[in-house]
Amino acid sequence: MTGKLRTAFGLLATAVLVAACSSSATPVPSPSLKIGVVTDVGRVDDKNFNQYSYEGAKAAAAALGTTAEYVVPKDASDYTTDIQSFVDKNYNVIVTVGFNLGDATIKAAKANPNIWFIAVDVAPCVDATGAPDSTFTCAGDASKLLPKLIGITFQEDQAGYLAGIVAASVSKSGTIGQLGGINNNPAVVRYLQGYQLGAASYNPSIKVVTDFFSTGDLGKAYGDPGFGKTFSDQFITQTGVDVLFQVAGGTGNGALDAACAANIIGIGVDVDEYLSYPTADKCIVTSAEKHLSSAVNQTITAISKGTAAGGVSKFNAANDGIGISPFHNTAITIPGDVQGKLDAALLQMKAGTLKTCPTTCGTWAP
Repeated sequence: MTGKLRTAFGLLATAVLVAACSSSATPVPSPSLKIGVVTDVGRVDDKNFNQYSYEGAKAAAAALGTTAEYVVPKDASDYTTDIQSFVDKNYNVIVTVGFNLGDATIKAAKANPNIWFIAVDVAPCVDATGAPDSTFTCAGDASKLLPKLIGITFQEDQAGYLAGIVAASVSKSGTIGQLGGINNNPAVVRYLQGYQLGAASYNPSIKVVTDFFSTGDLGKAYGDPGFGKTFSDQFITQTGVDVLFQVAGGTGNGALDAACAANIIGIGVDVDEYLSYPTADKCIVTSAEKHLSSAVNQTITAISKGTAAGGVSKFNAANDGIGISPFHNTAITIPGDVQGKLDAALLQMKAGTLKTCPTTCGTWAP
């Protein structure tokens, strides 16, 4: 997933937790909201998770007549300290960005039950005491044990479906590819499963070739662009695909590099990678997106209205949670019927009438 490990296992607990929205929460007067955002390492203007999550917080704050502040950790050892800095300054809404901050956020929510915490792209997985569960057994019910912790998640298969429509439409050979980080990551698998179904909806005879960068090494799977390029070079040569979708963070950026080097088309993931990874602009046609800004904005607004509750809050087409990036690259010809098919698919997704994931949704079954 885009650029960082933080999304690697963000949705492992989705089956255990359910989205919750309750009017029983006490509204927080808008002007009294103090909103703090702890990004992941890097920059706040990264055109990626950090930037769009913060922009969502800023937009919500502006609409509510307050402000949002941010801090960018120097490295992972600062996650806890930076979260605590907002606690110490009496902030009552703290947004943390990405899987890497998940454990620190859960611990802070457990220690500060009167503060709202929003964990972006994280499904909180806790043990029976409400502490982080590194085994991912998820024996505890986070929505009850940590009632002011909201994990924002996304329906990746819908975004993948849209990307699949585009991939099938621009393929000349009728053979397209997709590469995931690890095949036991439900979020990754949902993207790939949606991509397959979307491609088939445009061209029933399309061939989709799938592989994964690793079976267990997270570094190889999500954080090694060099390995990603070497692996993808071989994948492209051996399979003959002419479109390549990647769901593998920094490793996936290497796959985009390989696509460009092979003069085939690449598809990004999570954010508009034409903007966030300009190195590969010459071959990126679009990206399967999570609408981070909208999701954070909506969640903060719900807190202010008293309609928020702890647990997992799921974002999809129905609540502007997913989408597909604009076609920036004018060198790639998009067939005239594609936009209409994308629009129609989105309308069906919003209505809940379009199947974008198989019965094995989230579990890879070749």
